[in-house]
Amino acid sequence: MCASGFTFAVNIPVMTIFSKIIAGQIPSYKIAENERFFAFLDIAPLREGHTLIVPKLEVDKFFDMPADYLSSLLVFAAPIAHAIERAFDCNRCGLSVVGLEVPHAHLHLVPIDGADDLNFTRSKLKLSPEQFKAAQEKILKQLS
Repeated sequence: MCASGFTFAVNIPVMTIFSKIIAGQIPSYKIAENERFFAFLDIAPLREGHTLIVPKLEVDKFFDMPADYLSSLLVFAAPIAHAIERAFDCNRCGLSVVGLEVPHAHLHLVPIDGADDLNFTRSKLKLSPEQFKAAQEKILKQLS
């Protein structure tokens, strides 16, 4: 109990920032969604078009996701990766799982020309809302 008389419960799960984005509590540049996954532009992208694929199930570590989620995640991501490759001047769409900044499993899809384009220690781009909207529209156009 704290000085104000309120009792705080221990181990109450707190929604991650990704769950708040999925719930619409935080705005995002949505790319795609189904019953299991939500894809949106990363707000601190390595390159324009950098997209995150997030399960709607809150799981901290990527490989702690249930097997059916793991297997269906890449099927969900594939058309988005192809759209990114068509939308941006790149050699291919790279993917990465790091999972250190947000305790919610996620997959990065990044348009790349070389391995260094997936270097997460590099400075992130600072895009304007107009640039994010343009990147979103480029990907969405290639998905349709």
